Amino acid sequence: MSNPSPGAEPAEHAARGEDVVRAEHAQLDFSRSMSYGDYLHLDQVLSAQHPLSPGHDEMLFIVQHQTSELWMKLMLHELGAAITNVSQDRMAPAFKMLARVSRIMEQLVHAWDVLATMTPPEYSAIRPYLAQSSGFQSWQYRCIEFSLGNKNAAMLRPHEHAPERLAQVRAAYESPSLYDEALRLLARRGLPVPQDHLQRDWTQPYVASDAVEAAWLQVYRNPEAHWDLYQLGEELTDLEDAFRLWRFRHVTTVERIIGFKRGTGGTSGVGYLRKMLDTVLFPEIWKLRTDL
Repeated sequence: MSNPSPGAEPAEHAARGEDVVRAEHAQLDFSRSMSYGDYLHLDQVLSAQHPLSPGHDEMLFIVQHQTSELWMKLMLHELGAAITNVSQDRMAPAFKMLARVSRIMEQLVHAWDVLATMTPPEYSAIRPYLAQSSGFQSWQYRCIEFSLGNKNAAMLRPHEHAPERLAQVRAAYESPSLYDEALRLLARRGLPVPQDHLQRDWTQPYVASDAVEAAWLQVYRNPEAHWDLYQLGEELTDLEDAFRLWRFRHVTTVERIIGFKRGTGGTSGVGYLRKMLDTVLFPEIWKLRTDL
């Protein structure tokens, strides 16, 4: 048998490579099927940025807040399902969802790093065009706060002009929070949670209880006997830890960009945000660490 000529093998490989390229190109015609852009409705998403000022940096401001709202949409999707699962003793899927909520919150924390590249003069150039619009008016953020138990009737007012949105925010306001459902779960497992923490007016701010802490202490002192409740406590800790970081990065970014000027929505700006740093969502989960 004669040996192939030295150039035969590379030529054969080149021919096969051309066949592969042609096959790939044949797959690139999406004129008769759903494409990536169709599935994600990218034309609508990418055409939703409409700067009002001549400032270059307004695009950053818009994209920052739009992407944050998309992450919050996913957070509400996961958080609502997690609350339902906890209320029905389906802990495995609840844990997965709560872990995802914490990771989403981490994304929101890092989003402030991008906005922090905006300097005070750059923000001042676009601020007059924002009128009274403010993140304070985000109905999705308010639903997240209410779902995590930070209830405040005054926070319904910014949404009164939009009845459909107000109904969504009010539904979260009037429903048991994630922590309320966690305490009801502890009670169903035989732990001594006081009755006034199991059936109450869900619109009222949560009030910490020594008796509730005692119930959690039973879990943490014997995790082997209450493993899924112990894991729930740690998922709640992770979530609030991430939420605290988000709030801190929010206040520092705002102070970096506008100092102590009033916010566009009429709030005191940094002063208001600093007060929110003191809010504790799951107080007994944190206090028990001192008392263990």
